[in-house]
Amino acid sequence: MERSGSGAMAAVLQAAKRALRAELKRRLRELSPAEKLRQSLLLGAQVVEHSKYRASHRIAVFLSMPDEVQTAEIIKDIFQQGKECFIPQYKQRSNHMDMVKLASYEEIASLPVTSWNIHQPAEDDAREDALGVPEGLDLILMPGLGFDKSGNRLGRGKGYYDTYLERCTHHPKGKPYTIALAFKEQICDVVPAAENDIKVDEILFEPN
Repeated sequence: MERSGSGAMAAVLQAAKRALRAELKRRLRELSPAEKLRQSLLLGAQVVEHSKYRASHRIAVFLSMPDEVQTAEIIKDIFQQGKECFIPQYKQRSNHMDMVKLASYEEIASLPVTSWNIHQPAEDDAREDALGVPEGLDLILMPGLGFDKSGNRLGRGKGYYDTYLERCTHHPKGKPYTIALAFKEQICDVVPAAENDIKVDEILFEPN
């Protein structure tokens, strides 16, 4: 009986997540390119002044899809400050993701484009894997579809970041600090979350 009850709860949770994803995608479609750029530049300036960013040397950051906070200026600053930059390498048709080293900002344009229309190193492109060395990562800048002020994050349903953060906890250095970047339209009253969903440490967004 208990097992069927937990299954029903999981189904309710998944339905709530699906409904919220649809609502958030609608909100994002209504945001103009100019507004997305305005908020992105504002958040980028907050990131590069952030004490955690300043203290970090090895930083993982996502390459933005059109409906995400744009990270180009942050990536440029990582290299200007002499820090090390790591970007996602997704294994499609799975929930596995690595963070691999980027040589320069300019290199991004030469990387293959995925079915999601974002650049990433090819799966057979051998690069330094952040979790494959003792130094690990100091900071991860994270995307997402929605967030609440308690740190709950709603992704796109593939589980890449949840799986990756779980792997980070087994690295000798432990889980790095996580900062999510969000448009203010992505902030929700409550994001439905299971007990094993990993919260982000901090969310940067423009207050209303």
